[in-house]
Amino acid sequence: MASRLSLLVLLATTCCCAIASDPSLLQDFCVADKMSQVSVNGFTCKDAKEVVAEDFFFSGLHVAANTSNKQGSGVTAANVMQIPGLNTMGVSMVRIDYAPKGQNPPHTHPRATEILAVLEGSLYVGFVTSNPDNTLISKVLNKGDVFVFPKGLLHFQYNYGTENAIALAALSSQNPGVITIANTVFGSEPSISDGILAKAFQVDKKTVNCIQAQF
Repeated sequence: MASRLSLLVLLATTCCCAIASDPSLLQDFCVADKMSQVSVNGFTCKDAKEVVAEDFFFSGLHVAANTSNKQGSGVTAANVMQIPGLNTMGVSMVRIDYAPKGQNPPHTHPRATEILAVLEGSLYVGFVTSNPDNTLISKVLNKGDVFVFPKGLLHFQYNYGTENAIALAALSSQNPGVITIANTVFGSEPSISDGILAKAFQVDKKTVNCIQAQF
């Protein structure tokens, strides 16, 4: 009986470990075939005989993004959509440009942890832990500093300085996804009921409607 129980525990542990992370590569690479009509979790593989150097290349992180918007920031992504060779590799990058007083507003990456390095300027950054504590963990970063945002947690960056700021970030997914909180809550299509949002944020419907009109 004890041996049978031990076997069941071993099997349960093995299964949990097996589904707790992305599977390892079974080949050298799997360049994304974006023309394929086959639907899979990610992209199907391009014929290895048709793979070229350009499948692993992207040029653009040296160019500043447009920050002339309401948030005063711009993101240049280098993920599987720009670099097909990242398919199944579990990694991507972004460059983020911030105007003075610009911010990368509160958002989450549902599929990735992020590690961010400041290249120019200074940033006030932070993330908030999950319920029930909702603790803000924040810090001011200067040129050369690095900060980590855990997978799935709400986080932000704000350029409180008078000069432009630049950051480079790596993410642990070929397609980390992004959920910008304000856009998601107040700008969804169709809209979330103003009654639901009024109760959630403890404000009246008029306030909710006013915010929704901004999105």
